[in-house]
Amino acid sequence: MNIPEWLKPGIYGAVIGAVFVGVVGFSWGGWVTGGTSNDRAVAMSRNNVVASMVPVCLDMARSDPARADKLATIRAASTYQRRDALMTAGWATMPGTDAPDRDIAQACLKELDL
Repeated sequence: MNIPEWLKPGIYGAVIGAVFVGVVGFSWGGWVTGGTSNDRAVAMSRNNVVASMVPVCLDMARSDPARADKLATIRAASTYQRRDALMTAGWATMPGTDAPDRDIAQACLKELDL
């Protein structure tokens, strides 16, 4: 196939323009792939679930008859072990689950201001 000489600069310009638009769009334009958008959606939904469970954790902490002892144990733990102490207290175990959730425990600990 013979391409006329006058058409070659237009084809080169279109190809270079397409590459330029793609590079600029993905680097500065905020474009993302489907996998990245899925990862972001999963992280956002996880954060929303944790945020919605914090009031349950706080309610469990308020209504626990052994609250004072458990709070003393949590406060006595070192800063990096307080989440595990809150999990041991049982306040991060949501109704209907068998095990405590680390993310909920961390968010609940932040709300308890310990």
